[in-house]
Amino acid sequence: MHADDDALPSTQPYLLRALHEWCTDNGFTPYLAVQVDGSVQVPPEFVRDGQIVLNLSYDATDKLQMGNEYIEFQARFGGVARQIIVPVHRVLAIYARENNQGMAFTVSDSYLAPAPAESAPPKPTLAPSATPVTEGDEPPDGNGPAPASKRPALRLVK
Repeated sequence: MHADDDALPSTQPYLLRALHEWCTDNGFTPYLAVQVDGSVQVPPEFVRDGQIVLNLSYDATDKLQMGNEYIEFQARFGGVARQIIVPVHRVLAIYARENNQGMAFTVSDSYLAPAPAESAPPKPTLAPSATPVTEGDEPPDGNGPAPASKRPALRLVK
């Protein structure tokens, strides 16, 4: 075990980038499920039960930047370009729309920015589950509503 393990950054942004790349390389559409709060900048009219699902494909986004703290891009919602900013710690899951393969994370409402060598962001945990979604539950541009349950859940999207 490394002596400075408590000071290490979260693995979550690295896993998000890796799974986005995996989806893209294999011809899948990467979807991002987000737990929305005041730190998340998304169109509020597409938020359902405090969550939103965003299409992160290069075809659906412009100027996509997946950093260690934030995921930022521009996307069209109902034909209107919007700037989207998602703090990495608010991401519930990233998965391929076509086969539901991906990874879920635990979102903590008590997240605090990491202080040097004192506290670290919450560590992500896998929470795989599937909730079927019927056709027609998805708003325009492929940015469908997230599951209504409190637990992160991967959804089958047709």
